[in-house]
Parts: sequence; C-alpha cells; structure tokens
Amino acid sequence: MAKRVFLIVLDSFGIGGAPDAASFGDEGSNTLAAVLSHSGKPFPNLAKMGLFSIDGEDDPRILEYLAKQETVPSPMGAYARLRELSAGKDSTIGHWEIAGVLSDKPQPTYPDGFPEEVLTALEKATGRGILCNKPYSGTRVIADYGEEHMKTGKLIVYTSADSVLQIAAHEDIVPIEELYDICHKAREIMSGEKAVGRVIARPFTGTPGNFERTPRRHDYSLEAPSSTMLDVLKATGLDVISVGKIFDLFSGRGITESNPTSGNTEGIAKLVSMTGRDFNGLCFVNLVDFDMKYGHRNDIKGYCDAMHEFDDALGQVIDGLKDDDLLIITADHGCDPSTASTDHSRECVPLLIYGEGYRLPQNLGELAGFDNIASIVMNSLLGRKYARRFTPAAASSVQSDENIMSYVDLTNLKTVATAEDIKALIDRAVSSGCASVCIPPCFVDEAYAYSNGRIAICTVIGFPNGYSTTGTKLHEAKEACDNGASEIDMVINICFVKSGRMAEVAEEIKLIADAVHEKGAILKVIIETCSLEEDEKIELCRIVTEAGADFIKTSTGFGSAGATVEDVALMKKNIGPDVKVKAAGGIRSEESAREMIKAGASRIGASRL
Repeated sequence: MAKRVFLIVLDSFGIGGAPDAASFGDEGSNTLAAVLSHSGKPFPNLAKMGLFSIDGEDDPRILEYLAKQETVPSPMGAYARLRELSAGKDSTIGHWEIAGVLSDKPQPTYPDGFPEEVLTALEKATGRGILCNKPYSGTRVIADYGEEHMKTGKLIVYTSADSVLQIAAHEDIVPIEELYDICHKAREIMSGEKAVGRVIARPFTGTPGNFERTPRRHDYSLEAPSSTMLDVLKATGLDVISVGKIFDLFSGRGITESNPTSGNTEGIAKLVSMTGRDFNGLCFVNLVDFDMKYGHRNDIKGYCDAMHEFDDALGQVIDGLKDDDLLIITADHGCDPSTASTDHSRECVPLLIYGEGYRLPQNLGELAGFDNIASIVMNSLLGRKYARRFTPAAASSVQSDENIMSYVDLTNLKTVATAEDIKALIDRAVSSGCASVCIPPCFVDEAYAYSNGRIAICTVIGFPNGYSTTGTKLHEAKEACDNGASEIDMVINICFVKSGRMAEVAEEIKLIADAVHEKGAILKVIIETCSLEEDEKIELCRIVTEAGADFIKTSTGFGSAGATVEDVALMKKNIGPDVKVKAAGGIRSEESAREMIKAGASRIGASRL
C-alpha cells in the first residue's frame, strides 16, 4: 500500500482517439499531436512515464515528432489510454469521473444565451443589469463589452460550448468580494434543470483597449451527486490535499487542505514542495493554464512551452518520491489548440503511473472509464477496490467537538422496528449531523434508497450472538454492501473465544475484513466486552489489529452490560494505530458519551442519546 499518492491532472491534455468524438463535433481532435507539432525538443520525463508508448498514438504529427528524436526513454511504470464514459467533456464531469462518479446526463449548455427568467433572477439578486448573454471568448468579451460595463456597472454574462455561466467584471467597478458574492447567488439560481457545471467569476482590470483578466478567477462548481473518492478518503481519516482548482471543482467536499494557485508555475512549485512534506493520503493537483490560457485561446506555442515547463519540473517530482509513494498523471478532457474551435474536445486522456506497486513497465492498453483512477487510488491507499453501490454522505465521520452527535452511529436494531421507524431514524440522524445510522440488514436496501446519499448506512452481521458460521457471516457482509451499506458491524464468535480457538476467530475477522474492504466499506468488530476476561480483550485487540479491521467495538447492546470507560481505555491502549474504538451499549447522555470519547472512543453507538 502507498502512504502518499500524487494525482496530477494536466487540464485539457487529451491524446485524441475518443470513439465517440464525432458525436461531440470533435472528430480528429488531438491535443497531444497539436502540441508536438510545435516542438522538436524532447520530453524526457513524460517519456519515462510512458506518454509515447500508449497504444493508438498514430497521428502523423506524433509520428513525425518521434522520428526527429535521437532517443525516446523507455517507460519505467504503467501507462494506458483512458476513455471517458460520462456524457460530457467539461472539467467538472471529467474530475467527477476521475474521482469515481459517472454522469449519465450531460450538464446543460446555452448556445443561444441564457433564458430570460435566468437574467431576471440575476438582476433581482444582484441589483445590476446584464450585458452580452452569448457564447463568447473570455478575452474577446471584455474587449467588446468592457467599456460599456465600466460606464453602466452592468455585469458581463456569457457562456461557451461548455456547461458554464461566466460573469466578468472590472475590479474597480465591482470589487472582487462583491463579484464572488454575485457568483454565489448565480450558483443558487443555476440549480435543478438549469444546473450548469460551473459558475465562474472572471475579474479583469485595465482600460478600454487594454483590458486584462486577473488571476483572481474563482469557480463555483455543482456538487457531485454522490460521494467521491475524496469523501471516502477524508471520512477514513486520510489527508486530501488540493492544489489549484481541485477545491473549486469539488465545491470543497472531501478536501482537508486547500492550496489555491494563480496558474501552472505556482501549482508546479507547490507540487514539488509537497513531495518534501510528510502526509498520509492524496495530493490532488490541477494545472489549469493548459486549458485556460492556451487551449481555449488556440495558443499552440504557449501550450507547448507550458508542457516543457511541466516536464522539466516532473524530474524533481520523481526524484522527490519515497519508496511508498505513488505518482499518477492524467487529464480531464481535451482542448485541441490547432482546431477552429476554442472549446473543449472529446478525447481520450493519458494515464501514467509510477511508484508503489507500479515500478515495472506495463502497457495497460485502453481502459474504459476515468474512474479506473479512483480504483487505483483507493486500492493503493486503503488496500480496497472502489467498486461499490453505497454513497456515504460527504460529512460522514467528520467529527466536531461542538456536536456530540457527529460521533454517533444512531441506532435502531429493535426486533419490532418498521420501515417507517428506519426512515424517521435517517431523518433524525441527518438533521443531527450523525456519523451514520445503524439498522437491521433487512432494511439496508430501503434505507439506501431513502437516504439518497445523505448519511452513511451501517448494519450488523452475526448479530447479536456471533455464533453464525464464517460462511454465513461472509455472505451477510457482502450482501449488505451490495444493498448499500458502507459500514459493517460484525459480532465475533465468542463461543470460539471461550473455547480457546483464537486462530479461527482471527481467520474469520481477516476474511470478512478483506471482503468488506473489497466492496469499499469499513469493518467494525464487536467483541462483547461484558462476556470477556481482560486477557481475552487484550488478545482480541491484537487480532483485530492484525486482521486489518477499521474499528473494534465494545458491545452489541444486547448483552448483560454495555460499554464502560475502563474497557474503552483498555482497548485504546492495546490496538494498533490504524484501528479505532467504537463504544456502544447503554450510552444515553452527552456526559457519558464524552467520557467514552475522552477514554479513546472515536465513535459512539447509541439509540437514545
């Protein structure tokens, strides 16, 4: 497993060949070929990553470039051609798919400008009039409308072939904070069927004839419709560090640290700096200038120079990798600067991988889905696959000392619980900011549908006695995950513990942990402390740690006693650093819950707190 993953998106760096390019009006587009047509210089580090070994790079411009090179370094890791599956070619959908979310519907575009009701709502919300309202080049629109904007104070509203609403304003006329507030309001207006992928603030300065866009652009993206790998990694306790506009593209969801940049040069510098930092998780980087400055402006030379700048720095990034690091380079779409169009192009993108688990040259061929990247990242950091049905809420397990309920798996495991009871539990948990709801397995499918990603679904297996066979528990766990559970609470076989058959207990926990993790869920192991001696509790702490479970849990709540502060402290002392403690059973007051947390619990199981 990797400790650090560096995922770099070269925004718009397509490599052509998308099988459905014609349906997007992009047949023949190839951003890589266009860039290489203006360069005779080598790209040694991208070559070492496998860029020129990817299948299907038969564009004459690529072949001509390669023929001019004295040598092309051989790949040192894995490489592939990635084909997008989502119905779109914009940055938001591309990044969502990279992070594991496929979009079967394209986001709306406005080739004839925005409808009157949108303009009326904007004018009412902002108190300012509207200019332009057409698809336009960002530099041309301020040249054509900037002077009138300065005289009238009206906002320059425009779009493109992408799913965007852009608002340009001179910083002397509309202060930057006001422009940001205007875009917040526009984001609220552009919801529902009108939900464009991004609302973009486009500030500029200068005088008529000499207007210039400033680096204080800000994107207000639509939130992903379900959890992404960022949400899962953050909820698991890993670092998710964004560099560039990643924070904007995911609306801040799933991010633990944001590092905005003014462009590629600053983004590359921050990337290089990150290789010297100690963190555990994902560093997700977007280098936007390829798209914003060069692709959209059909500036092939500028694009080429920017690629050389990145290639030069890539050597430093590779040199800064540690043994347990993983480096991934890809793109979110194309933006061929050699075509008449100035918009994004539907292209395949490169997938270049080097580091932990990928140090042998390997041609992965053509892969369907940018979400292959999410699988690689999740498997590398967590040892699990991303293939799953459940959609944990973005805020799951993000705890706040100000809200005790953020630690709570709100529980209803009564034998007389009804479907309506479970729906009421979900509503209460969501409104209280709980970590999850813990419910009977028979209701997981319905709860998954009703919760619609608002809260993580937890269920129990081998409950409450734990003496089911391993095969039965294994089936229960897999079925629960397939039905939508993202957290599994398993009762150990206490009969085997009392019989001294600890090796079989350990094997069962390991098998179920592996199965649950393969589904992308987490495992909490209930040891029922009220039935155990102290030495048995300590031994089970060791077993749970070595089996790779995520939590050890005190009680079912159906035993002779529930959680105690002493047991929580004992478990916390004897588990490994990657295991957390869940205290459950008899916790009914905030005071009691806080005592458990102080003793070392990270989660609380409760039905009446």
